[in-house]
Amino acid sequence: MAADPELALWLAAERQAIENVLLARLGAEAPGPRAPESEALRRFRSFAAAALLRGERAAPALEGLHLPSLRTVETLLSIWCEAAQEVADVDCREYLASQLAPLLERFRTALRGTASARRRRGTPRANRRAVIAAIDRVSDVFLAIDADTRTIADANPAAGALLGTNRDALIGADVGRFIPTSEQAQWWTHLDAVAEGSEPLRFRSALRDATHACVRIDVSITRYANRARTLALVIARPSPDYS
Repeated sequence: MAADPELALWLAAERQAIENVLLARLGAEAPGPRAPESEALRRFRSFAAAALLRGERAAPALEGLHLPSLRTVETLLSIWCEAAQEVADVDCREYLASQLAPLLERFRTALRGTASARRRRGTPRANRRAVIAAIDRVSDVFLAIDADTRTIADANPAAGALLGTNRDALIGADVGRFIPTSEQAQWWTHLDAVAEGSEPLRFRSALRDATHACVRIDVSITRYANRARTLALVIARPSPDYS
């Protein structure tokens, strides 16, 4: 979606008026200020403001948010959007609804994804180790690249073999060392896009091994983020028919 800073400023200016309409509609069912549902609403307002200011680069921030009921929160967010439309001038309501609808859907999708991930956290630690072991055994190259520093946070043995070094030597290295100069602009563009919340990306490129020989590859990049940092998870395999 395109940015609309004026709408973001309007929502901030009318925040109390929107809140008053919301509380009037909910009555005794309104969550308290410290309730997790209220925190979810605060985060949605922050996300909506950021998205309207910055466009697609904004992403919902849900770390540490624990919700007893997704349905209750989704209803609350819908009522807030309706309250915002009620506060707006009549001739602006349709436009406001068209701007808030995709933001609401994106936030709901993020909430559902977080809830699903939380349900899986009970997976035994042994299973997590099994996943790591499986990555080490696969023949495809695996690299976890820190999106901010462009350093390699993790790699599998296949990555070391392709790049003519061992896996431990890759950890902490600048990934740019292994990307031909002619290919770097493409890599940085895709890494930035994934870091900003883009969908998984696929492209064809090349890596440069320790002898500076280029290896043509098919690449897929997926975003992984936690409180500490954002990682771009790269899976690559040689592409002999690359041209």
